[in-house]
Amino acid sequence: MKKSFNVRAIWDEENQIWFSESDLVGLHVEAQTFPEFQELVHEFAAELIVTNHYSDDDLNRDLRELIPAIIISQHESPPRAT
Repeated sequence: MKKSFNVRAIWDEENQIWFSESDLVGLHVEAQTFPEFQELVHEFAAELIVTNHYSDDDLNRDLRELIPAIIISQHESPPRAT
């Protein structure tokens, strides 16, 4: 069965950034925009998944079985500029 990982984007009003909460070991992302946040998650996720979530036995299987789902959810939206 394929693994899935959840990444939650949380808006920090005080610091005006999105930051991550995740079950993906080693992932910590901060960004000023949600699209930038998504880009960074996708940039770092693959390496972290292979490094921290798969054993050598896992990696000896058909790699198509190992491609996980990465689910990004937006917890809050930043306030709109007025």
